[in-house]
Amino acid sequence: MSRKVLVTGGAGFVGSNVVSSLLADRFDVTVFDAFLRIGTQDNVAWLLQHPRSSHLRIVNGDTRDFRAVKGAVAGADIIFHLAGQVAVTSSVTDPRADFDINARGTFNLLEAARLCGRRPTIVYSSTNKVYGGIEDIAVVEECDRYRLRDFPNGIPETQPLDFHSPYGCSKGAADQYVRDYARIYGLPTVVFRMSCIYGPRQFGTEDQGWMAHFIISALKRQPITIYGDGKQVRDVLFVDDLVRAFRLAADNIDKVAGD
Repeated sequence: MSRKVLVTGGAGFVGSNVVSSLLADRFDVTVFDAFLRIGTQDNVAWLLQHPRSSHLRIVNGDTRDFRAVKGAVAGADIIFHLAGQVAVTSSVTDPRADFDINARGTFNLLEAARLCGRRPTIVYSSTNKVYGGIEDIAVVEECDRYRLRDFPNGIPETQPLDFHSPYGCSKGAADQYVRDYARIYGLPTVVFRMSCIYGPRQFGTEDQGWMAHFIISALKRQPITIYGDGKQVRDVLFVDDLVRAFRLAADNIDKVAGD
C-alpha cells in the first residue's frame, strides 16, 4: 500500500518540487495550500501534468483554519510542513498575519498531528533568521566581498538563537514548538533552517526568492536594485538537493527526530 504524504504549501516553489519527487516515487500526495502567492496556480497546473497525477489531491485550505488542518492531517503518514509567510518585509508591514500563518498555523498542524493517533513524521521548514543578526561574529571586508573571519565554512548550528524581525519571531516560535512536540509528545519531527534556495518553479520577487527575481528581471530587461555596497556574499542551495535532504530526513526520522 502506498504511503500517504501531506505537503502544506505544496503549490509553492519548494513544495511543488517536493510533490513532484514524491509522485515519481509512487506516494499518494495531498497538497494543502491557500494559494496566496504568485505562481501557485501555475505550479499546480504543472503538477497536474505529472504522469502520476492521479495520485495527487489538491486541497485549497489555510493552516489558520484548525478544522481544515485536522481534515488534511488525518490519514497522513508523512507531513512536509512548508506553508508559511516567507518575507521579512511583509512581516514588518503586517506582523499579526505573519504570526497567525507561521506560528499559529504550525501550532494547528502539530496539534492535529498529536490528536490524530497516527504519529506522522513531520519535516518543518524553518529559517536561518532564527539566528538573528549575529552581530557578535567578526566580518572582514575585502576588495570585492565580505567574509566571516572565524567561520570560513559558515555559521554552525551551535550559534545561539536570537530571533530578529516579526518573521524571525514567528518562524522561531514555530521552530521551537516543532522540536518540543518531539520531546514532550514523542512526535517524530525534524526542523530545517533554510536560506537562499533556488531552482525551477520559483516565482521570485524582490522581497523573497532573489535569485529567481534577478533572472526574471534580466530576461525582461527590467532594472534590479542592489542594496548596500554589493559585496554581500550568500550561499545558495539548489532545490533538488534540498528535496533530497528533506526526504532523507523523513526516511531516517529515527536518527534525527527532535533535531
